[in-house]
Amino acid sequence: MATLASPAVSEATSAQQLPDQLPTDQLPDFSTDAYKDAYSRINAIVIEGEQEAHDNYIAIGTLIPDQAEELARLARMELKHMKGFTACANNLGVTADMPFAKEFFAPLHGNFQKALAEGKVTTCLLIQAILIEAFAISAYHIYIPVADPFARKITEGVVKDEYTHLNYGQEWLKANLETCREELEQANRDNLPLVRKMLEQVAGDASVLHMDQEDLMADFLTSYQEALLDVGLTSREIAKMAAAALVG
Repeated sequence: MATLASPAVSEATSAQQLPDQLPTDQLPDFSTDAYKDAYSRINAIVIEGEQEAHDNYIAIGTLIPDQAEELARLARMELKHMKGFTACANNLGVTADMPFAKEFFAPLHGNFQKALAEGKVTTCLLIQAILIEAFAISAYHIYIPVADPFARKITEGVVKDEYTHLNYGQEWLKANLETCREELEQANRDNLPLVRKMLEQVAGDASVLHMDQEDLMADFLTSYQEALLDVGLTSREIAKMAAAALVG
């Protein structure tokens, strides 16, 4: 398979417009028990997601040795994000519900580990650098306008980094598309429905934080489809794979 140099984020990607914060009277009450209860699970998902991302990038480096240094750099960024989101919970006096988060990620985690054991670079990158990164970016986009001031600042910095990770996956898959297309399509069929179910599972807690489920899904599908278009798939191919999320 083809290899690539460390990809740089394009000007268009790095200049993504972050959403504006809503007026104070439209923000949730961050001090209520209901908010803190929901936040304990949402925050745990974010923390666990960043830990998973760190571990996944290190693992992918074992499959692409010539990219191990770059992947280790991406992994270190994820640990920095994890520390930032842990600080967000501390700022609100919330303890993240980590057992819930580990269960939340278990299906994707299992699929990643299976692909890793089988040496399937394409599947591992699809899960981590496309699906999970697009999931994270969409969640952060919807969260930023309704976040408390401390968390907003942290999240704005994180989301800019996540585009670097998404870009890495895009560039590798683009460089190897002719040899990995079939595996890429199968990996989408296997894993895209899981992301839809994850979004549905978190809808109730997200609503308490004033994050709309339909907005989350729409933003995720936009990021996901744009990434695959950049990889080189056609709109028709992407539409067929996106349909898998609706029927899976």
